[in-house]
Amino acid sequence: MTSSCGAGFNRQQLNHGLIVSVQAPEGSPMRHPDVIAAMAEASLRNGAIGVRLESPEHIGAVRERCPNALIIGLWKRSWANSSVYITPRWHEVKAVWGAGADVVALDATDRSRPNGEDLESLVKRAKDDLGAPLMADVDSVENGLRAAALGCDWIGTTLFGYTEQTKESRPPGLHLLKPLRAQLSAETMLICEGGIASPQTASEAIAEGADAVVVGTAITGVDLQVASYHRHITRQTD
Repeated sequence: MTSSCGAGFNRQQLNHGLIVSVQAPEGSPMRHPDVIAAMAEASLRNGAIGVRLESPEHIGAVRERCPNALIIGLWKRSWANSSVYITPRWHEVKAVWGAGADVVALDATDRSRPNGEDLESLVKRAKDDLGAPLMADVDSVENGLRAAALGCDWIGTTLFGYTEQTKESRPPGLHLLKPLRAQLSAETMLICEGGIASPQTASEAIAEGADAVVVGTAITGVDLQVASYHRHITRQTD
């Protein structure tokens, strides 16, 4: 596959836009590929500049329905010997790229990966063998700068608040944006993702230096949103 976006997708094209994460939890009827593709199309029709998708199956379904969409792809896989689950190995990188993603997102924290694989080798192989643009999902300024130095094209604050080192903090990691933007090259895209629950927070992320924002649960998280409303209503009526 030849990417139409990714590394060659410049800041002017991102244009401080919205990328919608269209995902659903295991067991949800919302995980059906046709449902994911419909939500992706609706997002793109209403102004999203791209979508972030989980699993080769969902990437393929959206690519078929929305052939010109900018797709950031990942594949979540859990392992007993590692807390890294976002595109953890070469197998997942290759599958996500082969399914039609323009950018492959992967965990780029300093945690140990499953099966003894390491981030540096994974990035190098993705570049050498696939020519794939990469989005580094990180939890800190240090890990973001390290990922960029290794060759990742996009840096996202996705994992702030979700790693062992940051679990006591609440996303979004807006405070990471200014120091990252100040130290990253002009060619490296900076993405704010994780915990963005309102248009106001999205705008704040752009003001802090993000080239684009990724919003998921607040837009497409039907299961989580309904469960949250239900809990609050039930709590008041008990």
